[in-house]
Amino acid sequence: MRLLLVEDDAVLARSVRKSLEQAGYAVDVAGDGIHAEYLGDEGVYALAVLDLGLPQRGGLEVLAHWRANGNSLPVIVLTARDAWYEKVEGFKAGADDYLAKPFHVEELIARITALVHRSNRHCGGVLRVGGLELDEQRQVVVKQSGETVELTGIEFRLLRCFLLNPDRILSKAQLVDHVYDFDSDKESNVIEVYVNHLRRKLGKACIETRRGQGYRFRTDDQ
Repeated sequence: MRLLLVEDDAVLARSVRKSLEQAGYAVDVAGDGIHAEYLGDEGVYALAVLDLGLPQRGGLEVLAHWRANGNSLPVIVLTARDAWYEKVEGFKAGADDYLAKPFHVEELIARITALVHRSNRHCGGVLRVGGLELDEQRQVVVKQSGETVELTGIEFRLLRCFLLNPDRILSKAQLVDHVYDFDSDKESNVIEVYVNHLRRKLGKACIETRRGQGYRFRTDDQ
């Protein structure tokens, strides 16, 4: 899944981005409120981590603009401010969760995972779909037989996207947007290559090709 990290502290942004990428997320970074607001309206992100103390346009204003424009992007507000009334203002502006600095990145990742699951109507902390269980911490998948299958980084990102959207047709463009960040080189056939990798590991029938439309992860009888 692709995340938007909005943080003007370059050192912190690099550190958090690295940790999120290690956790299997593609991450774009914005260092000011105007750029953040523009990116957040692109419709390619599963979630935004939004600092409040931003140059050019404050985080609360960015969030308020998103919500006023009907943008329902899930948002975790990240700030050094710890006054209770500022948290209330964040929730009133449309925040979904709140984390005060300093924080442990493990907690941020856990909150991101939980919010992504809820936003995609998955209850609980484990993705279990179509006889598969995705271990997001170890980045492996467990089959119904109990066999554990190792995944590469791209395979993990792609499979998580499918499991969060079971039985939904996803175009190649949608999958590319969720698997890669802006800085990555994207070849036109890369999704097809990794879909075939997953089929070899999990079974050919698990991912259906819809010609001219994209791919569908099947939860019906395979």
